[in-house]
Amino acid sequence: MTRDKVIGIGALLLAGLGFLVYRQARKDAELGAPPSTSIDLPAIGAPSDINKISITNGEKGEVVLEKVASPGGADTSADAGPSEVWMVTKPVRALANQVSTKDLVSNLQDLKVDSEVHLTLDDTVRKDKQLDPAHAVHVVAWKGSDKKVDENFGKSGPAGQLVVLGSKPNQVWAAKGYSSYLYTKDVKDFRDKEILKFEDNSVARVTIVNAHGTFSFTKGDKWAATLSKKPFPQFDEEKLKDMLRSWKSLSADDFGDGKSAADVGLDKPSATVAIDLNDGAGSFTILVGGTATGTNRWAKRASDDNVFQITSYVADWALTDGSKFTAPVDAGAGDAGAKGKPADAKKKK
Repeated sequence: MTRDKVIGIGALLLAGLGFLVYRQARKDAELGAPPSTSIDLPAIGAPSDINKISITNGEKGEVVLEKVASPGGADTSADAGPSEVWMVTKPVRALANQVSTKDLVSNLQDLKVDSEVHLTLDDTVRKDKQLDPAHAVHVVAWKGSDKKVDENFGKSGPAGQLVVLGSKPNQVWAAKGYSSYLYTKDVKDFRDKEILKFEDNSVARVTIVNAHGTFSFTKGDKWAATLSKKPFPQFDEEKLKDMLRSWKSLSADDFGDGKSAADVGLDKPSATVAIDLNDGAGSFTILVGGTATGTNRWAKRASDDNVFQITSYVADWALTDGSKFTAPVDAGAGDAGAKGKPADAKKKK
């Protein structure tokens, strides 16, 4: 092969490689990958002492969280300031889930820009990259009146989470550390859902009142049961323990903000459940009302007017005709046992 041919082939190879590099660079740009990191990167993390956060998840509306003085006095948990709790203040006013809110604050602290992403932000690109108002997650955080964070998060790409800063509305950056599930939850999931909290082995008495009568369970050496002050046939204390396990960490499945007791059947409850702890350590009374979303039931604590939903699995213990607390009927127990009567109550021949 002549020297001229070798040079010609080399030139063709170089041209081909140049074209491939150009095509890959263009593809990376389209996917949000950065062609250059030779610029000063902005800081996007929030300080640890922010006390107000606004999250607007596209067209789903705004959720505002604020740290306020605790209505119940000082919070003595290890990582909380004295007398302060996080509250949801928009679109409703309610106690926030303290653990998930602290996780959110921690995530805001950890956010970092990894690189610049070269995109021309016209309307089409903003929509495609979910950086338009209908899709972006807009996060603003303050310490007092001082705004510390103002960021719009869009799609996640090879370079990271796309973000546009309020101070640089036409530049796109790739962020690391963004945990989308902390920001894109429904309003109900920012709230504290705890209804009851107790140890099931600390319960001394359970009373259930419903259309079938008054079920009373009292703990001595063993659990004893009555139905409308008469012995409760075929009572199985293991079933009562199952109920207590399902109720001891009772959480709301959803909320009924703005609904009256009459709206949800709580003016005339379908059932009332009272749980008393040992040695007068506490007592809880829950009213169960009408059907809510799906098979959920409306409910409320007797001590306040906050309406919430509980699952049918939990509600069924309150609405039972007694069968949920009875032992399985032996195959030879006959019709009498099937009707909930003791197996030995059959007529002797």
